[in-house]
Amino acid sequence: MRIIMNDWLTLALVLVAGLMLGAIFFGGLWWTVRNGVSSKRPALLFLCSMLLRAGVVIAGFYVVSDGDWQRLLACLFGFVIARFIVTRVAGPPLEDYAAPTKEPDHAP
Repeated sequence: MRIIMNDWLTLALVLVAGLMLGAIFFGGLWWTVRNGVSSKRPALLFLCSMLLRAGVVIAGFYVVSDGDWQRLLACLFGFVIARFIVTRVAGPPLEDYAAPTKEPDHAP
């Protein structure tokens, strides 16, 4: 009984770690998109952000899973849940905002 409870606790902690990794990845993506528009070098910002976010997530998955497929699956599940949470918190996509009004073709 104690071993089963320990496994459930471990999987719950791994799920929380997946949530945190997902929040870092998708929160960083949201921040990059918002700031990349006004950046002087957007390509460099997007590239560095992607490499940093992917590196953190891959290293996190490697450490958290510890070679166990069940831990890896629980971490991935937390990661996917974090995607839905971050997209809810971040708000609607840019195209959902009011489109700029078209200026008249003639002078008043």
